[in-house]
Amino acid sequence: MAQAGVVLDKDQFNCSICLDVLKDPVTIPCGHSYCSNCIQDYWDQDDYLGIFVCPQCRQNFNPRPVLARNTMLADVVEKFKKTGLQEATAPENPSFAEADDVECDVCTGRKNKAVKSCLVCLASYCDVHVQPHYESAAFKKHKLVSASKKLQETICPRHDKLLEVYCRTDKQCICYLCLTDEHKGHDTVLAEAEMEQKQRQLGDMKQSSQLRIQLREKEAQELRQAIFSLTRSARAASEESDTVFTELIRSIELKRFEVRELIRAQEKTAVSQAEQLLDKIQKEIAELKKSEAELDKLSHTEDHVHFLQSCQSLHSPPVPSALPSVTVDPNLTFEKLRQTLADLKDSVDETLEREFSRISEKVISLKESSNQSTYEKAKAKDADTPYNSEPKTRADFLRYYNDITLDPTTANPYLYFSDGQRGVTTRLEPQPYPDHPDRFTSWAQVLCRAGMAGRCYWEVEWAGNGGVSLGICYKNMSRSGGGSDSKLGHNSKSWSLDCSYSVCSFQHNKESVAITAPCCSRIGVYLDLRGGTLSFYNISDTMVLLHKVKTTFTQPVYPGFWVGLGSTLKLCSL
Repeated sequence: MAQAGVVLDKDQFNCSICLDVLKDPVTIPCGHSYCSNCIQDYWDQDDYLGIFVCPQCRQNFNPRPVLARNTMLADVVEKFKKTGLQEATAPENPSFAEADDVECDVCTGRKNKAVKSCLVCLASYCDVHVQPHYESAAFKKHKLVSASKKLQETICPRHDKLLEVYCRTDKQCICYLCLTDEHKGHDTVLAEAEMEQKQRQLGDMKQSSQLRIQLREKEAQELRQAIFSLTRSARAASEESDTVFTELIRSIELKRFEVRELIRAQEKTAVSQAEQLLDKIQKEIAELKKSEAELDKLSHTEDHVHFLQSCQSLHSPPVPSALPSVTVDPNLTFEKLRQTLADLKDSVDETLEREFSRISEKVISLKESSNQSTYEKAKAKDADTPYNSEPKTRADFLRYYNDITLDPTTANPYLYFSDGQRGVTTRLEPQPYPDHPDRFTSWAQVLCRAGMAGRCYWEVEWAGNGGVSLGICYKNMSRSGGGSDSKLGHNSKSWSLDCSYSVCSFQHNKESVAITAPCCSRIGVYLDLRGGTLSFYNISDTMVLLHKVKTTFTQPVYPGFWVGLGSTLKLCSL
């Protein structure tokens, strides 16, 4: 009776880091097991972060767990190795033929599974009945092959002979008699020789395939390592940013406390001085009132002797003591300080906007360097180019190409998207878009999803009699109402090129510049945020500059578009 047991897979005892059978296995707190050296080396890479992650479930541990050998798992792995080795070396016993097996043609009753077929006998044999072919000289010239159900396919259907020749002309196996018949004069070889040649070709193909597999596996491993490194770097950068902003907040809180205490101290000193002076004034007022009362009493006496005697004791009217001039205006005392604090806020806001632009530019440059497309590889060369050098040819501009995408949450309800939201046109009927605070309510305009920083280039195609406008704007440009505050190019927060078949002009802050050259159906836009340059080009066989403006950008900008009724606009993808 067979012994029942649990079937175990070799992969159950593999380390997920080295992909080999566990060596000196250890189990970490989350329950996953690894080779001791593998998990130690893996955590050594993150030692400087102080956070240690399970490679499978990504659970974090801090501090670094102390590892101990999993004795029970080690014993199971050793037994599995021995059991697997015994099963691999155990001889195969003859077994009965199943439904899909080749049956032995000699066996009677229930037939055994055939292991060999004879091309001469055209019969198949099990382990027992194939022995005469090995032991008897009578079968010495017989040819044994692996058991096959297709023995009849090895016989020529016309001459009933073994197919031992291969006709390269007709690309089929034939017998010797076929050489004197319809295959006479054809390019023929022995089937075995052709098989050897085909096997060599298959071997070369297999070797080439293995090399490609190895190359792809290497690339996959490099990508996994890049993903791991990028994730670790992003986590470290995020933690560092939290630390920096926490320290900034703490510093601002400390300065707020110091300024508040300074104001209170100054208030206390000024109030104390004023109160002392007020006390002196009140005492002098009391003395003056007392003297005034005595003089009033004396002036009303009727006894002339008493009056004259009392007047002799009065030498002169009391002279009031000199008091310092006091001006106390609670609305003006700290006005200069309040103005200084307002200036400080503006300065901090300006610094934060400027530094955020730099941070955003660094993050975008990281994205560009990680995505190695043909054009983005060329962007890497920009590091060796002086920053003030501008692109000259279209190939130079394409080094900074950005595949921009439209943001439906900003689209006016009368705009209709097509071509996977890369094309947009204006319709007479509003679309059922949900309400959104970023949506343009009056002008038929739409912005792109991502803000632009650094050097960027994109192209658009347009057509139609209604004309289009293409430009950039700050994110905080107004979206509601039909005034100039929400019209692209008609306020201080946006710049635009207005295109039509008859006239072309540049708009900014309610100022218009007429452009004499007509606009082509394909327009290129180049932005250098740091250098403060915005340029528009006609794109045909060559690039022709339509308009260029120099300004100072204080924050990232967003590409935006206005589409007139009857016109269409499409973002170009390279």
